[in-house]
Amino acid sequence: MSTWPGKFIIGLTGNIGTGKSVVRKMLEHLGAYGIDADALGHRAMAKGAPGYKPILDAFGRWILDTEGQIDRIKLAKLAFSDPEALTNLENIIHPLVAQAVDVIIQRASQPVIAVEAIKLLEYDKLRKKCDIIWVTTAPENIQVNRLVNKRKMSREEALQRIRSQGSQDDKKSAASIVIENVGSFEDTWKQVVAAWKTATPIPEVIPVEIEKAADGKFSVVRGRPRDSAAIAQLITRLSNGTKSFNQGDIMAAFGEKAFLILRLNKTPVGIAGWQVENLVARTTDFFIDSSIDLMPALKKLITEVEQASRDLQCEASLLFLPSNLAKMEDAWKQIGYERQTSQSLSVQAWQDAAKESAQPNTVLFFKQLRMDRILRPI
Repeated sequence: MSTWPGKFIIGLTGNIGTGKSVVRKMLEHLGAYGIDADALGHRAMAKGAPGYKPILDAFGRWILDTEGQIDRIKLAKLAFSDPEALTNLENIIHPLVAQAVDVIIQRASQPVIAVEAIKLLEYDKLRKKCDIIWVTTAPENIQVNRLVNKRKMSREEALQRIRSQGSQDDKKSAASIVIENVGSFEDTWKQVVAAWKTATPIPEVIPVEIEKAADGKFSVVRGRPRDSAAIAQLITRLSNGTKSFNQGDIMAAFGEKAFLILRLNKTPVGIAGWQVENLVARTTDFFIDSSIDLMPALKKLITEVEQASRDLQCEASLLFLPSNLAKMEDAWKQIGYERQTSQSLSVQAWQDAAKESAQPNTVLFFKQLRMDRILRPI
């Protein structure tokens, strides 16, 4: 019997720089609930979390930064240069991540769960709980370029990380689905959709509309990759050109986020570019047509963002607002948002999310969505 009755578990793995997270996001667009096990591992070692003291006991206080947090760069350099150190670290973190994954899956309402984990195949307990294994692959030169360009690693550091991991061929031999992530977003998307249709027993579940439109009323629809050209035009128009996108830019963005489109009758008048990582919702694009009544419009759009975030068990919502919307501070207070800085947030994972997702020329607003932080059980 399945560990999680009624759930179909996709185990998603692949070596660093092969595009696992992009494929997980694509699965989320198709209706899966995505879990980033590696991000949960980062949370498990935060100050005050259950992995913090065992890691300090094992590796020493020299790995701490000036704020008393574990410096993951220092820790990674040690772990990836010493197989025994890496094994010790994994023995501390893996059981905590497994507990967190169990809690999240039990609470998830979605029938398909995609668990992304770089060490999925090596961690036998989690692997055996998956109904199917998906593996992403890419040639080494592409891996290196991604790590250098996106994660700002040196070429030497990138090669060390890549070559410290197991063979891609071994992972492919253990997989039911192999995604060759070497081309454009469109190429990868076609592979993922085809695999979803043939290898997932539950059909696509994304609603076309969140609420049906009525005369004189707002509605919100979820944008799809096929809408990328229209979404690019809408963001460019509503941002008055401060953000200028083309269809290719939006197709690539679908590898990171979803888009919720606000309509007045059938006319698009607002948009939210929104993503969830590590149980934190981050709305990095939020624009509304200035010619309409802003208060009901922003309430409608942010309500749908929050509902979608709660469906994904988010603890907090971060909004990165342009100046014209940020100045409506009283309006945001009415719906529970407060102006913040990343340093002022009370939880390390929220601070990290704010720093990772910060947008130029925007103001951060914050709202806590749930008081029972989901990772507390670990």
